[in-house]
Amino acid sequence: MIIFDYLALLYLFGCLCIVGFQVALIAGAPWGKINQGGQHTCSLPLSGRIIAGVSIFLLLGMACAILSAAGLWPNWPIWTVWPALAVQGMSAVLNWITPSRPERILWGPIMSLMLVVALTVVFGN
Repeated sequence: MIIFDYLALLYLFGCLCIVGFQVALIAGAPWGKINQGGQHTCSLPLSGRIIAGVSIFLLLGMACAILSAAGLWPNWPIWTVWPALAVQGMSAVLNWITPSRPERILWGPIMSLMLVVALTVVFGN
């Protein structure tokens, strides 16, 4: 494996960790302060849990796009990286400008690192 394969797998790992976080939110974990703008101090309401569910599918799609850009499974068309990079970039920006300080501290750096990894895979490969 070359470095880009490892970076793509690192991106997948990051996405899977966030999927686990989203599953916990759906199950009622009291982490509303570090998610979705910190509007909820405890568990998310139904609407927030639905958003968490939708984000799971987005994350999995983004992971597949970045894996494909590295030449790995599932071999999606290269155009799929552009929406994935756009969503990752928006996620990074939104997590830096959120009104929730705990969310900024946790997710700002994580989303930025994931963006750098994704960009390195796409443009370095």
